[in-house]
Amino acid sequence: MLTGVQPLPNSPHCQVERRMSTDVLVTAAIFVVVYGLIVVDRWDRTLIAMIGGLVAVLLGIVSQQRAFAAVDLNVIFLLVGMMVMAAVLAETGFFDWLAIRSVRLSDGHPIRLLLILAVVTAVVSAFIDNVTTVVLMTPVTLSVARRLDLSAKPFLISSIFASNIGGTATLIGDPPNILIGTAAGLGFDAFLVNLLPVIILVFIVFAGIMWLSFRHQLRVPDERRLLAVERTEEKAIKDRPLMIRALAVTGLTIVGFLLHSVIHVEPATLALLGAAVLMLIGGLNVHRTLKEIEWSTIFFFVGLFILVEALIDVGIIQGVAEELGKIANGNAGVATIGILWISAGVSAIVDNIPYTATAIPVVKHLALSGIPAEPMWWALSLGACLGGNLTIVGASANVVVANISERAGEPIKFSEFVKYGSVVVLASMVICTGYLWVRYLI
Repeated sequence: MLTGVQPLPNSPHCQVERRMSTDVLVTAAIFVVVYGLIVVDRWDRTLIAMIGGLVAVLLGIVSQQRAFAAVDLNVIFLLVGMMVMAAVLAETGFFDWLAIRSVRLSDGHPIRLLLILAVVTAVVSAFIDNVTTVVLMTPVTLSVARRLDLSAKPFLISSIFASNIGGTATLIGDPPNILIGTAAGLGFDAFLVNLLPVIILVFIVFAGIMWLSFRHQLRVPDERRLLAVERTEEKAIKDRPLMIRALAVTGLTIVGFLLHSVIHVEPATLALLGAAVLMLIGGLNVHRTLKEIEWSTIFFFVGLFILVEALIDVGIIQGVAEELGKIANGNAGVATIGILWISAGVSAIVDNIPYTATAIPVVKHLALSGIPAEPMWWALSLGACLGGNLTIVGASANVVVANISERAGEPIKFSEFVKYGSVVVLASMVICTGYLWVRYLI
């Protein structure tokens, strides 16, 4: 028997290897191009993600059957259900009322108003995804700033940070958490118990940074301040009975999220049920209500799931996981803290949704090597969600606010955002490192 003989160049073995090598290069190229175009933000990112995923199918890198099976309907339907409930609440004037009450509570003092709006945004973002939250809150924030005759940018920058921080605390607050919760089987209660304590600490430090950064910029004469308070007395609630029903259904849905492991019903089912019940008891026009869903976000996820499945199929994800595993060498601390900081760094450069979708298989692979999975999941969530605060393209909420602000004549410059974001993210990561180490790694 001959030993050390290499396969013939045209042998089936070599052809398979060449095919696999070509698939890896092509898939990597598609992935880099899609990421690059998303970062540039010149074309619609939903179209880019869809085209990227479908090109992988057309080239035979991943079969249509596997590609469509990779689309996680738990994530899709959870988002759809919550978007319907958020749209109904917005229609009733509930979010306008929240903003107006914030102005009155602050007595028109700008820095106090900024911090109150940040608290409102963070709390709302914990229960309604942060993209929906900023879409609803940003126009109101712009209006309030104009009434005080102040630049809206401090309020908007603060709102971005608050939405990403608050959204990190729950399963439904930030799209990366929905992806992580679905992949890891972690429920609403698990996110709340494990992430809320550290998020409270991060928010307190963030509030202090905002106060130090903007306290001298946000000053108005007393007469203008009092006038702004008076102008907020207009009636905000457009449909009180519908608002009460919407709040009741949304509240019961969230209770269901907390109890889903007891009642054995998944959050996606509860969200869809809540949306359907709300449309029924609210006497809403179904066609008009469904038009309020951010379908571009939904199809962005679809394209993303297909593209990530292609990365898994050709072995790129496994290769990355093996390299990280070698670096960690079975050390849970190195793996967990490494994922935290790497996630924050990468999410600052690219949108945290595609990054999280790509990182999930890596964490799963590391867990197979014996490293405890749960600390890595929390590290991924904290890094991906909070790291997005570093740049204006780091999270979907950032991009949404920046676009609205630019249309309003107050563009937020990339460098201007980074100046504040770098301080907030660095402080956040230091706090999260200590928290993860003390709670899970000692």
